[in-house]
Amino acid sequence: MMYDYDTQYNRRNSGCFKYDALKMMYGRDDLIPLWVADMDFAVAPAIQDAIRARTSHPIYGYNLRMPGFYNAIIGWQARRFAWEIRKEWMVAVPGVVPAIALAILGLTNANDGVLIQTPVYAPFAATIKAHNRTVLTNALVEESGLYSIDFEDFEVKIKQARLFILCNPHNPVGRVFTYDELMKMGEICRRYSVPIFSDEIHADIVYQGFKHIPIASLPSMSNIVVTGMSPAKSFNIAGLGTAVVIAENPELRKPIEYLNQNLHIYLGNSIGIVALEAAYNNSEAWLEELLVYLQGNRDFLSSYLKENLPLLSMSPIEGTYLAWLDCRRYGLSDHDLSDMMTNKALVALNDGPGFGEEGQGFMRLNFACPRAVLSEALERIRNTLKDI
Repeated sequence: MMYDYDTQYNRRNSGCFKYDALKMMYGRDDLIPLWVADMDFAVAPAIQDAIRARTSHPIYGYNLRMPGFYNAIIGWQARRFAWEIRKEWMVAVPGVVPAIALAILGLTNANDGVLIQTPVYAPFAATIKAHNRTVLTNALVEESGLYSIDFEDFEVKIKQARLFILCNPHNPVGRVFTYDELMKMGEICRRYSVPIFSDEIHADIVYQGFKHIPIASLPSMSNIVVTGMSPAKSFNIAGLGTAVVIAENPELRKPIEYLNQNLHIYLGNSIGIVALEAAYNNSEAWLEELLVYLQGNRDFLSSYLKENLPLLSMSPIEGTYLAWLDCRRYGLSDHDLSDMMTNKALVALNDGPGFGEEGQGFMRLNFACPRAVLSEALERIRNTLKDI
């Protein structure tokens, strides 16, 4: 490989949430952190070079996103996903979760229903509740670890909703929804005039045999979809606070743009702007090698569990670098399971119930780390669970 994904960097005492918040979140800081969804890999050289070039200028005042910012996004979507978008469809925002909050505030009213597909990324439900909306759940159906959509329930719930938040690729179950699944969800939403906010922050992390399709790129769907995207996950620059909302329909885009402007969160981050351009313009080869490495980690994790922890299984991972671990056959309560992982295995994972009640008995593991670190964490888990 041209790029290095095996070096172990010391991230402690760097203001890194993944490491420096362990004591606060888990009560101890001697854990291998496989929880927060960022990667323990050095950022692509082109991004580092672009940041160094920008910081070499001694003034860091208010910024302006030049045409190159938007052109980088347009080019990336065209090359990677055959999705032709325009600058005027975009609203630059601090992150995809803030964009979800803007969509909830701009496209719904107090007490309106907002639909999500559980188990799902915890800030979805938290943001809906924080803004006094009603959480509606279309629980994904799990069969032998593979998750699918209950379309009958989906249609029932859409009738009660004013907004649907789609997570694709799905965090935490690892699904990359197919053309047919996306079309069916979209057609139901269109039938009942319910807009879709599509969180596609993991769009670039998709493995061989699977393909990410922006739902807004499908026939007759662009008019009902707001897409949130960012290089944060795929290029490991979440700390730079740079994302965009893409919405062709001005009736969906304008309320988000209005709030973005009047909450004064539109200016962005000078370093994030140049990092995005360097990611999308000059770091594609780095991403391609990253996907090979992550797929290797995914396969290593799958084989390890089958050989050493047969009672612990994981859902097939089509996209993301997150493993959804089914621990139910150990017969432990969620409290005991979490305590065992934290205080005996000394590994920090995300508790399943945080993703919804369907997560009971599950845990989420982030495998975007050097393979040696992943191996050590799995050995700790094996030694802890082997006698149960």
